[in-house]
Amino acid sequence: MFSAADTGFMALALQLAELGRYTTSPNPNVGAVIVKNGQIVGRGYHKQAGGPHAEVFALQEAGSDARGATCYVTLEPCSHHGRTPPCAEALVAAGISRVVIAMQDPNPQVAGKGAAILRNSGMQVDIGLLDTQARALNLGFLSRMERQRPYVRLKLAASLDGRTALANGDSKWLTGEAARADVQHFRAQSCAVLSTATTVLADNARLNLRAEQLQQDIGRLDSGELRQPKRVILDRNGLLKHDLAIFSDGGEVLLCVSKLENDRQLPNIARQIHCPLNNDAQFDIAALLQHLALREQVNTLWVEAGATLAGTLLQLKLVDELIVYLSPKLLGNAAQPLAVLPQYTALTQVPELSWSDIRVVGQDIRLTANLL
Repeated sequence: MFSAADTGFMALALQLAELGRYTTSPNPNVGAVIVKNGQIVGRGYHKQAGGPHAEVFALQEAGSDARGATCYVTLEPCSHHGRTPPCAEALVAAGISRVVIAMQDPNPQVAGKGAAILRNSGMQVDIGLLDTQARALNLGFLSRMERQRPYVRLKLAASLDGRTALANGDSKWLTGEAARADVQHFRAQSCAVLSTATTVLADNARLNLRAEQLQQDIGRLDSGELRQPKRVILDRNGLLKHDLAIFSDGGEVLLCVSKLENDRQLPNIARQIHCPLNNDAQFDIAALLQHLALREQVNTLWVEAGATLAGTLLQLKLVDELIVYLSPKLLGNAAQPLAVLPQYTALTQVPELSWSDIRVVGQDIRLTANLL
């Protein structure tokens, strides 16, 4: 069904889609390439939520050359009126003769409907070219649409002997500057950062995006504004006060509480969200993740917290990727553990993971694993 040329043009569309990885949330990353007589006449990618989609930019560049051309797009063209008009109708109006789509859009408002509009116009539509690569570009968006929860990345920093802090809580700085800058790239691609009031108070943490550590990538962005990810903080006991650094940068802070307090005085950037308790009188984290996906449009959730929340997420199998920055230090047996987990009595009970990436970042090693 697909030629070598088709594959090459779709690969380029995927490269274009990746350029929007810092700015499209909560929309997916999408790239488009228009080809006529073997030559590229238009290209584009979705740059920012609320702005034109990839197909629109590609059609603008192609102009009249779009008539009779083939459009390669990494996600099924939209069929509904949102903040922008339907891209499927724009492709029909431009006279495109064939559309090659990497994958169907899982959004119920679109799924199959965009392709139907194209086919009903008499256009040839082929779906499924490099679909695995297209899915990898939008793990968070797909998770929100298909599982009704965000794609969860749990970040931990540990010593070579698997400890996160000294017994007295001292952990600054366990990892080096390069690792801390690397974290900024993950925060920038995340819709929200999840942590606890205990973690915030320990270092008066901001948990924010620091654009100065992303200059190399920012320089490649021709449009789109970097946004602070939402900070989602488990604050059951109302510990976070106005004067903390987390409230000073303008980014939104969501305080998770078991009971909304109407008389609680909060900074303008903060608001409370209700998180129910489970049978153990602890926050129901699964319910919180569903709320973040369905109500807050969180595609990808970056978790930076202590051993207790890390252990809870791992036990509940709510972690999609575990990312550990391993420092060449030894903290000793009395130091704090990586995650609070139950005492297993057999190896068959132990959570299993699969390595997906191992690389050196400055003086540290970044280990990435997926839960099986």
